[in-house]
Amino acid sequence: LSSNTSIKYTTTWHLPFSSVPIVCFHSFADPISFFNSSIPSLRNYNSELSLMASKRILKELKDLQRDPPTSCSAGPVAEDMFHWQATIIGPNDSPYAGGVFLVTIHFPPDYPFKPPKVAFRTKVFHPNINSNGNICLDILKEQWSPALTISKVLLSICSLLTDPNPDDPLVPEIAHMCRTDKVKYDSSARSWTQKYAMG
Repeated sequence: LSSNTSIKYTTTWHLPFSSVPIVCFHSFADPISFFNSSIPSLRNYNSELSLMASKRILKELKDLQRDPPTSCSAGPVAEDMFHWQATIIGPNDSPYAGGVFLVTIHFPPDYPFKPPKVAFRTKVFHPNINSNGNICLDILKEQWSPALTISKVLLSICSLLTDPNPDDPLVPEIAHMCRTDKVKYDSSARSWTQKYAMG
């Protein structure tokens, strides 16, 4: 492209907190100069998102320390505010009672507009938690909302331990056992808890 080539084009921006696209119309003579000048703006945009995320995460940490959810605790690993570790005590009315379960939490740079990545480090016998620790929980996927917090996520995971959802499983074999032989399911979950969460 020569420097006197005039190009007209549009760009569409989707802000993470809005479903309405923002369309910008441009006309310029030097495409190379234009794109070079755009890079700092994109960097500033990403930096602002990260700063917003940091402030939100810090607020949630303070709220957790002031009013921790029942049987749960969480906080940053070393000084990395975007990487937390949580501890969940198995609910008394579940086969996980007495177990101490470690959970990792990774916040994306655009949190809270995108959900955190949450996974169990402790092995769990559960239809909605697979061998990699991944959790099938709607609020960590399509039902996520910026109004949700890590405290609410941890409470939802505790509820999932008490009331598994075999109709939306990550582990079909365990889901089948949960539906057809609850006694065997509870026994297996209790055995795993004793083996992996009480050491």
